[in-house]
Amino acid sequence: MIVSRTGPAAFVAELESEEELREEHRLNLSLGALRLPTAESVPLHTSILLSLRGPFGASANVNATVVAHLPGGLALTVDGDPDELLKRLLARGENAWDRLRSLSQMEKILLAVKADRTERALLLQDTDPRVLLSLLRNPRLTVEEVSRVAKSPHLTFQIAEVILKTAQWMTSLDVRLGLVHNPKTPPAFALRILPSLPDQEVRAIARAGTSMQLKQAALRRLQGKG
Repeated sequence: MIVSRTGPAAFVAELESEEELREEHRLNLSLGALRLPTAESVPLHTSILLSLRGPFGASANVNATVVAHLPGGLALTVDGDPDELLKRLLARGENAWDRLRSLSQMEKILLAVKADRTERALLLQDTDPRVLLSLLRNPRLTVEEVSRVAKSPHLTFQIAEVILKTAQWMTSLDVRLGLVHNPKTPPAFALRILPSLPDQEVRAIARAGTSMQLKQAALRRLQGKG
């Protein structure tokens, strides 16, 4: 479940698969409850508006109340018929691809900042670097998605710079490898990444790096000279 706070007393909770939704219903929703994984602090007995999003694009807004603080989350009671809620969330929403195709590039850029997982999966395929740059501002973007941006043939200096300057993303080896093996990554950025890579990856770069400068730097490191 991906959770984000959208207001003082409002949250969005995105269930990423049918299996996850059915399991959450079995354990909690069927009892009129929900465990909301979040580090956000909300006082007990606060009434909140919860927007639930199903795995196929459907959504449902429900009223909920904070009844307990849990390690890493909140325990909520959820109003409404649990079985009807499950049915609504399992419904197939509007085709996201058709909806996105009808948007202008500026509308896609604006959407990328707040796009849900399904929308992000489609926007990651966009050929406009401005859309990818806007996606990097989405607070729900996962490290896996950042890795896809790092590998994109539409990578630009600005995109690479944003990724490189974000420590939480650069802790991921997949993100670093995505950048260092992308020929669109500026050589100076690739050279900054090189010292953080395992020896086996450095050997691969020494054989087939994206630039002669990078290959030579990898060889120097392997030879103990750099």
